[in-house]
Amino acid sequence: MDFWYKLLEILPFEWAKAGQMVFMKNALLAVILLTPIFALLGTMVVNNSMSFFSDALGHGAFTGVAIGGLLGFIRPLSSAVIFSVVFAFLIALIKHKSKMAGDTVIGVFSSTAVALGIFLATLGGKNFAKLNTYLVGDILSITPKEISLLAVVLIFVVMFWYLVFNRLLIVSVNTSLAGSRGIHTFWYEVIFSCVLAVIVTVSMSWIGLLVLNSFLVLPAASARNIARNQRQYHLLTVAFSVLAGIAGLILSYYIETATGSTIVIILAIIFFITYGLRKKFA
Repeated sequence: MDFWYKLLEILPFEWAKAGQMVFMKNALLAVILLTPIFALLGTMVVNNSMSFFSDALGHGAFTGVAIGGLLGFIRPLSSAVIFSVVFAFLIALIKHKSKMAGDTVIGVFSSTAVALGIFLATLGGKNFAKLNTYLVGDILSITPKEISLLAVVLIFVVMFWYLVFNRLLIVSVNTSLAGSRGIHTFWYEVIFSCVLAVIVTVSMSWIGLLVLNSFLVLPAASARNIARNQRQYHLLTVAFSVLAGIAGLILSYYIETATGSTIVIILAIIFFITYGLRKKFA
């Protein structure tokens, strides 16, 4: 971390000076590590029309936090991760086994999860305000230990993408074709869903569940407007995500707004710009 702090001293900001506002320096490094993770996963979320699903995972994570709080955990991350993974698996299983439309299954689980989370969080007259940090998020509170965790997660996601991307892409394009090539479509969907669930859960206290889904969808949707192939699609998605993340963090510091929402507003602006340019790149 000392090397990172020293590197930032070249920036023309008062918080970048030596010994100043370490929390901003930590937050900037966290954004640089976190945004590529969401960008890579977001490409497949958009390809598979899973934006509603990723939003449902946030509701599942919230319920996991409420369960952890009920069990007396100070930081109920472990219970939230376990519940989110189980939640993701059950959605994928019922979608696969039943004849119901996917959005119907997701809607049932999503609405049930958020209601259960609020119910458990307020059981016995408890104050719901203690869970507000998970709804709004606070990237400025991230610690060096958590940044190390993010670095490990980024490495894992890159390796995961390298190993399974081609199969996931075939599954997203045509499940019948994927099945004919010996790809177990259900298990690949489950694996991706569980990885997504873990990332959403781990990140929710920094980004906020209310805007977390936008981190997944907006960069990829923006890139899809102008990308001509999969390589461009991924590179643009990562670029938009990192650019908006850094700009949103710095802007939120100076205008005193929530970092997560500021980043999402910038991502939305990028989306509308690329939407207007899409015909020029067709």
